[in-house]
Amino acid sequence: MALAIKEAERAASEGEVPVGAVIVDGGGTVISAAHNLRESASDATAHAEILAIRRACGVIGNWRLSGTSIYVTLEPCAMCMGAIVNARIDRVVFGAPDPKGGALVSNFGIGVGEELNHRVEFLGGVCGERCARILEDFFRTLRDS
Repeated sequence: MALAIKEAERAASEGEVPVGAVIVDGGGTVISAAHNLRESASDATAHAEILAIRRACGVIGNWRLSGTSIYVTLEPCAMCMGAIVNARIDRVVFGAPDPKGGALVSNFGIGVGEELNHRVEFLGGVCGERCARILEDFFRTLRDS
């Protein structure tokens, strides 16, 4: 999660919403890391998770990321959870919950029920206070400027 937090901080320094994501293999080796780039890329899909998945697929040479875990500083949204399920990522570890946009535990339960062809394990709240503080500080700075 420390590397995902560094990615989130990098996003904030670039004027992006500070969310970072890291994908690791079963042994804990980092395959890819990314942060939000929606503003700079003018791309609504340029969420940290989507970018990390694209990069990991390129590194592995396969769209199936079975045996991997994704660490993300904010609970993934519906789009990102759909991509996580479709990429067959085994485990999602997230920092701060997202009561309005989170689609893993806060809303929808994407990837945890019986409805889809793949289910994910998950762990939430890892470094949650730190992850939430990064987001709060970023949006406070925007409001104050």
